[in-house]
Amino acid sequence: MNLTEMLALVRIDLKDNTAPFRWTDDELERHIQHAVKDLSEAIPYEQKALVATTAGAKDISLSDIAGLVMVEAVEYPVGEFPPRLQPFSLWANTITLSGEDVPDGTNALIYYVTPHTLNDSTSTLPAKYEDLVTAGAAGYAALEWAAFSINRINLGATVPADFQQWGSERLDYFRNKLKKLGR
Repeated sequence: MNLTEMLALVRIDLKDNTAPFRWTDDELERHIQHAVKDLSEAIPYEQKALVATTAGAKDISLSDIAGLVMVEAVEYPVGEFPPRLQPFSLWANTITLSGEDVPDGTNALIYYVTPHTLNDSTSTLPAKYEDLVTAGAAGYAALEWAAFSINRINLGATVPADFQQWGSERLDYFRNKLKKLGR
């Protein structure tokens, strides 16, 4: 699913899928990205990368890994069974191996996490979490509208409170699921 498809689902949940729209695309995209960020904190995007070591040095540079949030494990040497996971410390963009193995210049395998990506062409969100992100984005949008509609003329007397309640319920659902699914 890409951002355009996610935007359409959020509009359906908000009953805002026919013009004139209550929310602009930019507003809903901001709420979608907020929900993606929240999901990324609970369930980050798991990745791994082969990184060159320097013979005789226990430091491994991670400066070429974009978006790095946290390193989960370091495998060195690579390809053994069971994998040889090394004890390490991390400071800035450098891993220092603290075990007995000293690299010989071959690659190490770094297991790490980054935030998820959702844009017009790319998504790293697992399909099973797309509805969850939709719920979170709709909740954020409803709360925004609740704040916006206070002291405005509305056709319903309880419009701000209704949006507040519905948005809060969606966000409670979203946050509770993230707690259950998160690390």
